[in-house]
Amino acid sequence: MTFLPRMAVKNLFRYGRRTIITASAIAFGIMCFILIDSLLKGLDEDSQRNLIWYETGSAGFFHPEYWEDRAMLPLDRPVDSSENLVAQLRARNVKAVSRIDFAGDMIVYKDPFPEDGNLQVKVTGIDVEHDSDVFRLKDNVASGRYLEAGEDGVLMGQWLAKDLGAEVGYPLTIVTRTFDGYFQTMDLEIVGILESDNPVVNRYGMYVPLDTVRYALDMDDYATGVYVSLPRDSREAAMLAELQPLAADAGLDLLDWRILGADYVDLAAAKRSGSSSVLFLVFLIAAVGISNTILMSVFERIRELGMMRAMGMKNKSIRNLFLMEAAGIGFTGSLGGVILGALVNLFLVNKGIDYSETMESGDMGYRISAIAYGTWDPTTFITAFVIGTVMAVLVAWLPTRRALKLDIPVCLRYN
Repeated sequence: MTFLPRMAVKNLFRYGRRTIITASAIAFGIMCFILIDSLLKGLDEDSQRNLIWYETGSAGFFHPEYWEDRAMLPLDRPVDSSENLVAQLRARNVKAVSRIDFAGDMIVYKDPFPEDGNLQVKVTGIDVEHDSDVFRLKDNVASGRYLEAGEDGVLMGQWLAKDLGAEVGYPLTIVTRTFDGYFQTMDLEIVGILESDNPVVNRYGMYVPLDTVRYALDMDDYATGVYVSLPRDSREAAMLAELQPLAADAGLDLLDWRILGADYVDLAAAKRSGSSSVLFLVFLIAAVGISNTILMSVFERIRELGMMRAMGMKNKSIRNLFLMEAAGIGFTGSLGGVILGALVNLFLVNKGIDYSETMESGDMGYRISAIAYGTWDPTTFITAFVIGTVMAVLVAWLPTRRALKLDIPVCLRYN
């Protein structure tokens, strides 16, 4: 029972150089698989978190006709009596806050700005006292200060401010339309610059006190959306189900963050599909290298194979011997790959990769603005180890089978 395993182990040491080369190929493939998977999952987890923290909340209440035209930022399909809805939600121990999103033409003038200009922008009116119950803007003021209720101030994203040459204290003008469609001009002063983990905030962020916006746009107690914060665990779905009747009674739609952030969710799904292809190619390349190495190993040992057959060793035993050797190589390579992957992933998880320049100059679609971190997923390590070992056995099957079809005399004369 132990003859074949002992012989397989001896052969692995006898052909030590070949064993090391093949195991190294497997280890490299396994390591790449672990690192790519870790980075992609880390990007996805951080993006979902930043999407919820800065853009969508866990869910939002909207007018039934608002969401389909959300890109136009319409004001004529609001949430009526939004503060009453917020009060009802808070009575249920649900953190909630109103916001108003509207479009405007931002006008800046030379002195203090580098030059005159205008830019179409999205502006968000936020409840200064309670917005931090759901969103995390307040913790991300890099310079200046946070907004105060009722003031004609604006918070601006860092990258937008950099592009405009804006600084704290600079004045600007927003030309927009009111709830009733009249033109309105808002003269504002930049009171703070935001630097957040979400590139959307940094690149496009413009935030004004909610009461200032309501006064300027004749919005009274209206809001374009009422957002809530829910636990990010198994309770989320149950709490959303409990809030649906409240939305129905108010004649509103309740949409969770997956719908509110559909652009990112769809992009992430496409990227996951593409990353699966990349991971498949990594394993395919490793499989070709392993197959080639084992193929050479088999055909270099044709005479040895013929000798074993001439001495009465059955084809099944010979095949099992080669497959055990392949399994040993696969086990060694997979174990090495898992260890190397864990060591390098330790750096990814703790230090990450700095993408700040890339994110500022372009848009990768992910909701990270600087550091991309990896994540620990034990399932990935186990899967990589099992696949690496099994793959080595599978790719050794074909060359072994071909070699066993040769006649014994041919094997003994083989050079």
